[in-house]
Amino acid sequence: MTCASCVNRVEKKLGKLDGVEASVNLPLESAHVTVPAGITDEQLVDTVNAAGYKAKIRPSEHAEQVSGSAAPGDHMAHGAAPGDHMAHGGAASQLRPRLVLAAILTVPVFLISMVPAFQFAHWGWVAGALALPVVSWAAWPFHRAAAINARHLASTMDTLVSIGVAAAYLFSAWQLFSNPRMTEHPGMEGMEPGGLYFEVAAVVTTFLLLGRYLEANAKQKAGDALKALLNLGAKDATVLRSGGETKIPADQLQVGDVIVVRPGEKIAADGLVIEGSSAVDASLITGESVPVEVGPDSKVTGATINASGRLLVRATRVGAETTLAQMARLVSEAQTGKAPIARLADRISAVFVPVVLVIAVLTFGAWLLLAGPAVSEAELRAAFTAAVAVLVIACPCALGLATPVGLLTGTGRGAQLGILIKGPQVLEDTRTVDTILLDKTGTVTTGRLAVDNTMAFEGFSPSEVLRLAGAVEAASEHPIAHAIAASALAQITESAARTAVAGSPLLRLESQDGRDDDGARLPAVGQFRSAPGGGVAGTVDGRLVVAGRTGWLQESGVRISREQRDALQAAEASGATAIWVAVEGAPAGIVSLRDTIKPGSAAAIARLRHLGLRPILLTGDNAAVAAQVADAVGIPSDDVYAGILPAGKVDAVRKLQAGGAIVAMAGDGVNDAAALAQADLGIAMGSGTDVAIEAADLTVMGNDLAQVAQAIELSRRTLATIKTNLFWAFFYNAVGIPVAALGLLNPMIAGAAMAASSVLVVANSLRLRSFGR
Repeated sequence: MTCASCVNRVEKKLGKLDGVEASVNLPLESAHVTVPAGITDEQLVDTVNAAGYKAKIRPSEHAEQVSGSAAPGDHMAHGAAPGDHMAHGGAASQLRPRLVLAAILTVPVFLISMVPAFQFAHWGWVAGALALPVVSWAAWPFHRAAAINARHLASTMDTLVSIGVAAAYLFSAWQLFSNPRMTEHPGMEGMEPGGLYFEVAAVVTTFLLLGRYLEANAKQKAGDALKALLNLGAKDATVLRSGGETKIPADQLQVGDVIVVRPGEKIAADGLVIEGSSAVDASLITGESVPVEVGPDSKVTGATINASGRLLVRATRVGAETTLAQMARLVSEAQTGKAPIARLADRISAVFVPVVLVIAVLTFGAWLLLAGPAVSEAELRAAFTAAVAVLVIACPCALGLATPVGLLTGTGRGAQLGILIKGPQVLEDTRTVDTILLDKTGTVTTGRLAVDNTMAFEGFSPSEVLRLAGAVEAASEHPIAHAIAASALAQITESAARTAVAGSPLLRLESQDGRDDDGARLPAVGQFRSAPGGGVAGTVDGRLVVAGRTGWLQESGVRISREQRDALQAAEASGATAIWVAVEGAPAGIVSLRDTIKPGSAAAIARLRHLGLRPILLTGDNAAVAAQVADAVGIPSDDVYAGILPAGKVDAVRKLQAGGAIVAMAGDGVNDAAALAQADLGIAMGSGTDVAIEAADLTVMGNDLAQVAQAIELSRRTLATIKTNLFWAFFYNAVGIPVAALGLLNPMIAGAAMAASSVLVVANSLRLRSFGR
């Protein structure tokens, strides 16, 4: 394919098959085709062939059926354009020989024709001879494509170029043959060289080849992000089999295989760490530069890099099921789609070339008509020049490239930043949203509790209460227990309190990442017991320590005074999760825990406001907890929805929509999926579930709220770039064609402008590659 007219024709041909929907992408040279039962791959390929092109079914994992599609199957057809693969996506190496020859021969043709000092006797014949290889071999792809299209009663940009170049050369040759002495004596009266247009034909061909060469290079850069994403995965994997290590190609991995990952190696598949601890660099996937600490039972993603320790990873997803493959599939599908704004370009391109041909004929006729009955040679030259300029200046290429190249670059850059844009429609949605619902847990906060305060009763100190609570909780697997034990461990590490227990039996506590914290130890616990949902108990330093909820303490024979009970209620009213700690049957203190707010949440919410969005906090927690989080991140109390059940999240979205708001929703859990689907723009945090990601329009692979703001900003920037491209593509033709028809534009300048229009559209899109840097 060479222009928007080609795209339109292929789509129409495929669309004539019963039930088939096709979206054709010019720079990717592909068609995404949704087919009903009964339509075969052969029918699709034959239909494209019948339109004058060539295609084959792309054999890749990206051709799998799109989840949620009502059609029995989606296919990716990869096309080959007529004309030695001279399509816009053609390799620059295929264009280079033709461009080099054209440039070498065009320079002397131009100098001989335009500079009197370089002219000599019969120079016209030399110019014609030098221009012949340019307009034939160098321009052959244009002529061949035009001929193939004509055979199918169609016309494209190649038709305009071929006619313009051929007309200029053949008219000049006719002039020269009809008057062989035309350039015998340059400057002789009546022997003006103005009837020769060899330099026009050669220069136009060279400019167009140069434009396509630059365009091919630029578009290759636009697609580099997706290619880089596809190449991120590990090529080999070392697995444990038959008691030893075996190196195999990564594509032969099976679910359940145990992969050995040494420092510096890429993890070959999504999996679960079963042994070892390390820091994993996930920046290639999530866009976040800080390495993630992992240990036993930690989930890891394929294509991330093991930075330090040796890991054993049990593969849970391989091949097309890995996170990397899903990312590539989403990006590829997004790039094959069409934004609503592009439909106008499609409608115009369908009639563009025939209309230009008519305008060129009318221009030629109008100039002759205005000249009167006796048309002079100068008037004939003027009419011919204007008609050729109209043919050459008209360029539907820029129209065809405006949307897909912008989308290609924007979605590719998003993938590099860990942002997945599902399709072109999402770009329009990000422009219109004015309200964003933020699920608290996992989006604004980490979803992990941390000790916020330790209160001690008479006879105890806060450090002692935390140390004893941490010791007994260290034997439990509950998340609250982990948080208390970790805080107690940090306290012992940072203070001289270890000396107070130097003679006690010591327990080395492993942190959640599986690594020992050297020098950090908690007192050993004996006679440990626990009650699910209640608490834990055990002996520490020879004393019975009980930690947990009120009911658990009462079951353990601990009496709680009214003042102590009021202290617990005050802690809970402030939004904290409060845990009793009792020693030898008497309350010793209260440990308060809170869900920790992500470090960048406040700045991200301020950035969302700057983008014109109204952030609203949504949570199932009580009003006190919600108010505390909202105050910390800068959300007014009026914009807090607390105590919301999963079903209530959907109702909250609907209520805002009913009030006229255009709603975006950001969440990461299964209970967010319905609300993400209901929202005008669903944004899934990549640390969440597959269900949430599938229901969303935008996915950020990291868990930083700042990426949500970045995703919206990138989407809006991409849409703005596409609109700018379309504006200049329309403006160029709207101004260029009338100027050419009035005879105010030299065909050579028209050729340069035509080539520049496509290059400028691609170059403008490439600016998106620097987004976020």
